[in-house]
Amino acid sequence: MTEFTVHLSNRPGSLADLAERLAAVGINIEALAAIGIDDSGTVKLIVDDEVTTRRLLEHHGLTFEERRVITTMLPDRPGSVAAMTRSLADAGMNIEAMYLLRSTPEGLEFAIAIDDGAGRIAS
Repeated sequence: MTEFTVHLSNRPGSLADLAERLAAVGINIEALAAIGIDDSGTVKLIVDDEVTTRRLLEHHGLTFEERRVITTMLPDRPGSVAAMTRSLADAGMNIEAMYLLRSTPEGLEFAIAIDDGAGRIAS
């Protein structure tokens, strides 16, 4: 699984344009986080088709980075997230990004990008 970090201008329609371009080629967004600060916008996405997304971003001249993420399923009960994040912290791993992908009767599925403390992202 890959997280794409896309840099956009922070103006009305920037995110809509990106979402419409992805939809036009049949890409489904599985997770998304977006923030705008001053004139800059940053969108973090996990999609169902990494190859086509990469080509689309390159074709439109958008600035982006990619990072591998891992997934984990946690029980849906108090303390599950706390225990998982404490385990990673105690092992010296920093969470660079974390997404709740879905909540099901089986539990909570998260996607996580982890820095191993040596500047490397675990995959």
